[in-house]
Amino acid sequence: MAGRLFSAEEADRLWVPWTPAEVAERMSGVAVPWYVAGGWALELFSEGAARAHHDLEIGVPEGRFGEIVDAFPGFEWDVIADGRILSFPADAEKQHQTWLREPATGRYHLDVFREPQVGDRWACRRDPAITLPYAELIRHTREGIPYAIPEAVLLFKAKAPRDKDEADFRHVLPALDRSQRSRLSEWLSRVHPGHLWLEEI
Repeated sequence: MAGRLFSAEEADRLWVPWTPAEVAERMSGVAVPWYVAGGWALELFSEGAARAHHDLEIGVPEGRFGEIVDAFPGFEWDVIADGRILSFPADAEKQHQTWLREPATGRYHLDVFREPQVGDRWACRRDPAITLPYAELIRHTREGIPYAIPEAVLLFKAKAPRDKDEADFRHVLPALDRSQRSRLSEWLSRVHPGHLWLEEI
């Protein structure tokens, strides 16, 4: 794979993430369905600070990423994959992760996942047969910040859970209702059969 190698230490040094509220304000005029993803989404769902966050991730339909780029004039984008920084837009079609960079400082403020879309529905990157209408995938805080439903977030965290992913799972699990637990169990059984989280759900 081409591109430049970068270390976790370098990434930590360069990341100065915006907050979900800051991103929501900057994207207030964007018509694209988007949502806070990752650990921040679980915090917005549970309305409690589970842990510190070193970055901020959002999800958008891959085919409408151009509208996201237009919403951030003056910034640049890097494609991220397997510990490498790749060129944008040349390598964008091969990877799903894009970091927004402030040219003057080199600091990263936002990580955008370009996600599959089937018709007008979100499709899971790990199993395209799993789809949802955006209205069902996305919830909003009282302040209007959009975030992905917790069962979708946990499905992605389940692939290779780190300590923070395990902590997120245990923090959020008590807040899931029966329907959310059932959906998460069904999805995990499809994507990660035999996953240890299934015993706890």
